[in-house]
Amino acid sequence: MNNETEHELDIRRINELARKAKNVGLTDEELDERNTLRKRYIEAFKNSLRSQLDNIRFVDEDDKQ
Repeated sequence: MNNETEHELDIRRINELARKAKNVGLTDEELDERNTLRKRYIEAFKNSLRSQLDNIRFVDEDDKQ
């Protein structure tokens, strides 16, 4: 049973397409797929970073908890 997330599957496919692009080239369909996957990856990365930044709390010496 494979428990890979959609994100992990996307990364795997991006890497497969990158290897193929380097070795033999990509079809127009594969180029479109690669671009879609890259956009989805970047959006997920930005959302994750934004979430992390939203949860940062600055503490100074007067605000000890």
